[in-house]
Amino acid sequence: MRLLDLINKENDIKNIRPADFPQLAAEIRDFLLDKVCITGGHVASNLGAVELTMALHLCMELPEDKIIFDVGHQSYTHKLLTGRREGFDTLRQLDGMSGFPKSSESECDAFNTGHSSTSISAALGIVMASKLKAAEDPEYVMPRVAAVIGDGSMTGGLAYEALDAVSQLKAPLVIVLNDNEMSIGKNVGGFSKAMNRIRAGRSYNELKSDVENALMTIPSVGPKVAKSIKRSKDSIKNLLVPGMFFEEMGITYIGPVDGHNVQEMVDTFERAFRLKKPIIVHVKTRKGKGYIPAERHPERFHGIGPFDRLTGTPTASRYKTFTDVFAKTLLELGRENPKMVAITAAMARGTGVRAFQREWPERTFDVGIAEAHAVTFAAGLAKEGMLPVVAVYSSFLQRAYDQILHDVCLQKLHVIFAMDRSGLVGEDGETHHGIYDTAYLDEMPGLTVMSPRNGAELAAMLRYAVTLEGPVAIKYPKGSAQDVPGQKAAPVELGKAEVVYSSENFRSTEDVSSEESGAGDTDPGAKNGSKRVTIISVGPMASQAETAGKILEREDGLQIKVINARFIKPLDSEMLRQAASESDLLVVLEESVQHGSYGEAAAYLLQMEGCRVPYLHFCIEPETVPHGTVASLRKRLGLDTDSIAERIRRRISELRISE
Repeated sequence: MRLLDLINKENDIKNIRPADFPQLAAEIRDFLLDKVCITGGHVASNLGAVELTMALHLCMELPEDKIIFDVGHQSYTHKLLTGRREGFDTLRQLDGMSGFPKSSESECDAFNTGHSSTSISAALGIVMASKLKAAEDPEYVMPRVAAVIGDGSMTGGLAYEALDAVSQLKAPLVIVLNDNEMSIGKNVGGFSKAMNRIRAGRSYNELKSDVENALMTIPSVGPKVAKSIKRSKDSIKNLLVPGMFFEEMGITYIGPVDGHNVQEMVDTFERAFRLKKPIIVHVKTRKGKGYIPAERHPERFHGIGPFDRLTGTPTASRYKTFTDVFAKTLLELGRENPKMVAITAAMARGTGVRAFQREWPERTFDVGIAEAHAVTFAAGLAKEGMLPVVAVYSSFLQRAYDQILHDVCLQKLHVIFAMDRSGLVGEDGETHHGIYDTAYLDEMPGLTVMSPRNGAELAAMLRYAVTLEGPVAIKYPKGSAQDVPGQKAAPVELGKAEVVYSSENFRSTEDVSSEESGAGDTDPGAKNGSKRVTIISVGPMASQAETAGKILEREDGLQIKVINARFIKPLDSEMLRQAASESDLLVVLEESVQHGSYGEAAAYLLQMEGCRVPYLHFCIEPETVPHGTVASLRKRLGLDTDSIAERIRRRISELRISE
């Protein structure tokens, strides 16, 4: 029997002999690769954190004790060790197991995560709540709490704010720094391990405290001697001991520790928990451990779709994405404009900045996971005449709301926000969907917001954005650029929409004479008496709008006009007024939350102008959208082609009945 078959519920790992830990780790990696190569998911981070997760489970009692995974994309082993083995067959699929920690899945998931740099803050909150409970109830047993944070997440400012608070509150919190790329302090081998044992041991800490207390009792000279000794000791430690940044903050540093040696980590974690004070345990791991393709290309295997396990190559066919179009156009614009600079927040490959970075490394700035800094940094560059392009995922830009408003928009600075992954993202779920961007961008003063329907239009909008003077945001989705061979985008004009399809007989009411329409005909439509429906789509939803419109035209005899909004801000008010006047039903279709949406703004404008046209708004109602493929999510939300056509059909029937 495989060792993994013995792991059925929480903490069964404690029945595994230490000598068998390497075999169990190998079986876990084998299991994860077998499953994730079919479903897709986060590969490199999970393979690198297998032994680290095993060690934490061995010295903690879940769910009473709490592990908070930063981001949470490295939690697959944790899920496997907490009774969710069968869930991997539906990993990241609609109604299946999430790829991130979810307390709704298991009480062993102490905190829901998805974005980076939050774990220390959350863990500190849990620790302080436990201290308050303990003060009220003498029988309350405080849990062991560990925050697992990667070296990449430590580039986020929130992590440092949390560290400052940990130091101030002297919270008994163990922070596990999962260093899988670069070392904070040099590993000096035996000396480092010896220092860790001495500094983390009870005897050293008790002796240090006893000596300092004894010296302080000596009148006059005691405090001075103690201070002098401490100063000398700290000077030596600054030279010899890694992690002095943390030590200076009052957080004890232990490490580096071999992140693939389970027993060494267990011993270290046990000592750290016993100290009951702020501790950083620096653990060195290797991304993609045990799988050569992921070890060689960890960035490619950060988040990947289904792949061939033997070769590591994706099994899905490769198509041109919006990200590909952005990368190519940015490169072209960079060659034309030497003042253009690119900024990314640790996502050079994911956002398409990598090609620009290779050609102009001096004009490319990777600021780490620090979106707020990226935006204000861009503002400074723009203030001095540069043309910064901030390439960022939509859901990540949410973290820089104040900087967009305060530092860019209020100063009317020419910063271009290239917002990838707008709309439904898919398998990463609720923390990654870019469905809130229209709402938080629409209220920004002076910000122009565009959304292209395909790759050709994205390229045209990027070029147009360069010609503007103030801040610009272009939001586009993950996935296929939906280009038609040979198709070119129409010229972009500020605040102007574009008609992409119209039935042959669809004409304005002013063009229909009373003779054509019939004296007794109360239908404002064309002479055949069919209803006119105008569908205004935002961004790539133009494809669904056009397909649904043609179905309704063919099967129901409706006259259809499909308009690509292009601009979310400013609204094309002239187009909206005309659409309202010539249509029996006005439809708006977008992949955004309802409140603060394009459709809501359009409805308000028409209401203020007294337009009474029947109105139908396809959007995302106020709800949390789960993980799943984009196609499955659209179907559930009623945003797929068939649902759109059927809902319009029902609304038209209601209008005919009411006449």
